[in-house]
Amino acid sequence: MESRVQAAVPVVYVRDMAASRAFYALFGYHEQRAGGDDNASWSYLQCAKHTLLLACVQPPLIPAELPLLIYLYVTDLATTRAALDQAEHAHELVGYPDHAPGGELRTRDPDGNVVLIGQRTAIPPEDRATPTGPQARFSLIKQAAEAVSRRGGAPATCRIGEPDGTACDRPAEVKLADTWGATVWGCLTHVDEALINAPGSFIATEDQQGLGPWLHQRLRPAPGA
Repeated sequence: MESRVQAAVPVVYVRDMAASRAFYALFGYHEQRAGGDDNASWSYLQCAKHTLLLACVQPPLIPAELPLLIYLYVTDLATTRAALDQAEHAHELVGYPDHAPGGELRTRDPDGNVVLIGQRTAIPPEDRATPTGPQARFSLIKQAAEAVSRRGGAPATCRIGEPDGTACDRPAEVKLADTWGATVWGCLTHVDEALINAPGSFIATEDQQGLGPWLHQRLRPAPGA
């Protein structure tokens, strides 16, 4: 009998459990159970069928600087914006990307982790608000695209395509890969969407990092050989 995953629970390490519970409550999460002691505590949050586990350890962990911690899709982005405003929690309206035609917000949780909030249901252009901040797309995607442009070699158009199966005629600018070895070239918009929705996907770069340069150095003949 094959064993299958029944659920995947995101885990967020936090410094102040109460502050983090209050922040994620703005999106509908409520504590179901909690436990631990002075050295390590946890809080299991639930919103409908979605779960989130907050963990706090002593001494606190030092989180790596990441462009994104978690992406949340909400049913009504305007209500979410109002809740953030009422809590006096800073945020910015990124815009209306293809994967969130109802709008997308960018904010940070109490520990400084980036949280993006999107609405999948589109709204009419006349009802769209003016973005309140710069396009908060991943800087690392743009950096990868610039590196590809300098080197050349990318196919002419995006190979990811639209959600309905039709081709995308935007230029291919970034190469993605996953842990199984699959690769695909895509435009900035569809690469962004893939990184959010395709588990295990990452940007494939040749900028002196990764397995290739390491193997090249390892297999290089020793001096005088």
